[in-house]
Order: sequence, then structure tokens, then C-alpha cells
Amino acid sequence: MAVAALTVVAAAAGCGKSSSSTGGSSGGSLSGKTVELITGVKSDPFYITMTCAAQQEAQKQGVKFKADGSAQWDVSLQRPIIDSVAATQPAALLISPVDTDALTPDIQQMQGAGTKVVLVDTSVTDNSVGVSRISSDNEAGGKTAADALAKEMGDKGSAIVISVKPGVSTTDARIKGFNDQMKAAHPGITLLPVQYDNDDPAKATSIVQSTIAAHPDLGGVFADNVNTAEGVAAGVTQAGKKGQIKISAFDAGPQQVDDLKNGTVQVLIAQDPASIGRQGVDQAVAAIQGKSVQATIGTDLVAITSQNLNDPSVSKYFYKESC
Repeated sequence: MAVAALTVVAAAAGCGKSSSSTGGSSGGSLSGKTVELITGVKSDPFYITMTCAAQQEAQKQGVKFKADGSAQWDVSLQRPIIDSVAATQPAALLISPVDTDALTPDIQQMQGAGTKVVLVDTSVTDNSVGVSRISSDNEAGGKTAADALAKEMGDKGSAIVISVKPGVSTTDARIKGFNDQMKAAHPGITLLPVQYDNDDPAKATSIVQSTIAAHPDLGGVFADNVNTAEGVAAGVTQAGKKGQIKISAFDAGPQQVDDLKNGTVQVLIAQDPASIGRQGVDQAVAAIQGKSVQATIGTDLVAITSQNLNDPSVSKYFYKESC
């Protein structure tokens, strides 16, 4: 990848595939219908951006809208929110499950009761869950991150992936894409074992510092979500390695953009959470009305560097801290 140029990774998630929603009749009334959104982490700029766009689209479509999310990426925190929402029997639910399997029974119960479920960003293993799944092509994004990082590292030294936790559909795919691409295209780089920080920036900082101490040849880090990227940038800076250890990071929250501008981070792989939110509402509304929906929708990924971050066609992908 030419790092100085804008790179849009075409989403290959089967965009355009259609499926018929169950129940309802074509053109059904939306009067009094509610669409609810449950995000992975409520305070994450990625999910804030998604929520803002979904709220605007719901208003445009003429449906009521509510949103909630847990304080941490944790099954035990998201499950009570799902159960609370289920009790209100909304017409549709947009949800970013924090695990590929653990929450499936809870979501299936809502779906069985008549709520139209749309999976946004993350997904579950069971393909019977959800009338639509909307996400970035995370595996392709991981490959782009690998190429960008290898270029910055001069195709030598060791590199490490720091992620949230195993069992998350999006980050698992990013790790796979990154590792596969490094092994296939950059054999001069030694891959260290993946480390997990439980979505805690302080833990990511600690992991980076201990890795630097154990591996003096550490040349690069792939941080695969917002909180991890913030912690990694802090760890590299505190270790006095800013600019020496290269960072390729997923997402484009405000702090990440600042870290890119000041040279701590070399490339950001930005998603389009606003598009995910808008399209999630659109598919939910179609399902409520008994119209056909797109079973899978892929959204864009954009590689942002210091060379292109001021381009309006790139900066529009920066995430928000509030609506």
C-alpha cells in the first residue's frame, strides 16, 4: 500500500444480497414503532458516531429511537441491557454483540418474540440470527494494516498485535488478516504472540512497555481498536520510542487522530460507523414493513496517514465524541 495515498478497502461482505424478512406486510405502518440500538461500549467514539447517525436516520424514517450500551466490553454487562430492552418488545433491535456466541440465546429470544434484529459492526456465529448484518471488511482491513506497518518498519524487526479479547468477530478477523498478510508478504518481520488487553488502555500501555523490555528489536505494533490504540500510543511515548516503534491502528477516534498528527501513530485504518448506523436503521425499517432487506452489507475502510489527513474526503471519516 502506498501509505501517502488514500486507500479504500472495498468491503467484500456480500453487499447487495437480499433476503425477505419474516412477518409483516409490504408497506406496513411505522406509527409508534421503536428501533433500539445496543452498542458494544457506550463511550467509544466509534459507537458514538454510529449512534448519532442512526438517531438522525430514525428521525428521517419516522420511527422512535433509543440507544444504550455497556461501560465495558463484557458479556455480563451487555446481557442485562439486552434483557431490559427485550421486556419493552421494540419493533427492531440494532445490536453489536460483544461475543460471537455467548449472547446468541438472548438475541434469539427477542427475535422469536417478533423483534427484527440487525447486527451492526460485530456479529454472532449462528447465521439464523439477524435479518441483516452490516460491518466493515475487517479481515481486509487487517491486511491493509499489515502492509502499512511493514512499509514503515522497512520489512524488518519484530511486530506484535494487541487486541481486545478472543471471541469478538471484528477484531478476530482483523488479527487473521494482519497475521496472514505478514506471513505471506513480509517474511522479514517476526510476529510475536497476540496479546489481549480486555479493551483497557492502561493494560495496552503495560503490554507495550513489557514487550519493549523483552524484545529490543520491536519495530511495530498493530492496535486493533480505539481503546487499544490509545493505550499503545501512550506506552510507546512513555518508553521514549515515539517514531521509532511504528504503530498501525484501527479506527479514528479524536485521540487517535491527534496521535497521528503528532507522529506517534503512522497509519489509521478508519471505518465508517455512521454508514453502519444509517444502513442499520434502513434495514430495520424495511424489515418492520415486511419489505426485502439486504442480508449482508459491507462498508468502506480508509487508510489515513499524515499525508492525507487534511483531505476532506478523508477527514470525513474521523469519529465523533458527541452528536
